[in-house]
Amino acid sequence: MNTYSVKAFGTDAPQADLKQMYIDRRGITAKDVEIDILYCGVCHSDLHTARNEWRGTVYPNVPGHEIVGRITRVGSDVTRFKAGDLAAVGCMVDSCRECEQCRQGSEQYCEKGNIQTYNGHDKHLNRQTFGGYSERVVVDQDFVLRVPENLDLAATAPLLCAGVTTWSPLRHWKIGPGSKVGVVGIGGLGHMGVKLAKAMGAYVVVITTSPSKTEDARRLGADDVILSTDKAQMKAASASLHFILDCVSAQHDVNAYLRLLKVDGTLALVGAPEHPLPIAAFSLIPARKNFAGSTIGSIAETQEMLDFCGEHNITADIELIKMQDINEAYERLLKGDVKYRFVIDMGSLKQ
Repeated sequence: MNTYSVKAFGTDAPQADLKQMYIDRRGITAKDVEIDILYCGVCHSDLHTARNEWRGTVYPNVPGHEIVGRITRVGSDVTRFKAGDLAAVGCMVDSCRECEQCRQGSEQYCEKGNIQTYNGHDKHLNRQTFGGYSERVVVDQDFVLRVPENLDLAATAPLLCAGVTTWSPLRHWKIGPGSKVGVVGIGGLGHMGVKLAKAMGAYVVVITTSPSKTEDARRLGADDVILSTDKAQMKAASASLHFILDCVSAQHDVNAYLRLLKVDGTLALVGAPEHPLPIAAFSLIPARKNFAGSTIGSIAETQEMLDFCGEHNITADIELIKMQDINEAYERLLKGDVKYRFVIDMGSLKQ
């Protein structure tokens, strides 16, 4: 297959900084679209993968799975897009398309493993996939998304991961008017969870360890705020919530949050703590409570989320950076020093 070279930012080793490099993109097939990348969000997964903290990273590694851009070319069989269209790519660029989950439209749970946008396996070139920290990307049209024209493009980028990661469980557990929803942790994921749950019609309660985040939680749309370090507040909120979206990736006491659920309530974990979280049997048994997990969302769910955000004018709270500042951004990300997502202006790479 023909390939062509594009400028990118990536790393050659776990301890190495990201730097400018050149990577090969495949020439477009009949079903592919080529996207000129305008903005790319920075996800904590990017840092974990670049530094091989989840193991299995193939180097060189080019992260980035929150991609927004404009289509420059389309293959001969492409029917859903044309050159000049705004487009987006999230965490997946392919799947087996044959297993039960793929046939049901749940590609994120592909039984053979979906093909990740970076550090996956490009079946056309028989090597690893490269992500959005680059000038251009080539993706099968079935894994490309439409972007509402009214949304700020830079602030739309994080919707492709943080947005759909919180949207999918909210939709799966049928959150809407009459639902009382808790959101644990106000960061890249949590701030989107608050915005989406509120727009869905839920009564939203932010649960945080930080008194300093109370004002910001209300600005994001929270109806109430509970300080998890305040035993009186936590006790008063016992058995008050239908659903909890747990966005915390650090070690934390899940049992304390499970006590806030009503009978048949569900706590869905979307954060990814490094170590197992102990769950007491009697945190679940007496009120038939559920402890669940969820990962990203299907292509259909992602498009549904983007359309919903377009209708309600929802985007992420971002800090726009240059590509050359990515290593500093990673260090700030480790410290939680961002409100609430970094987004790279990819024009800085092309200069």
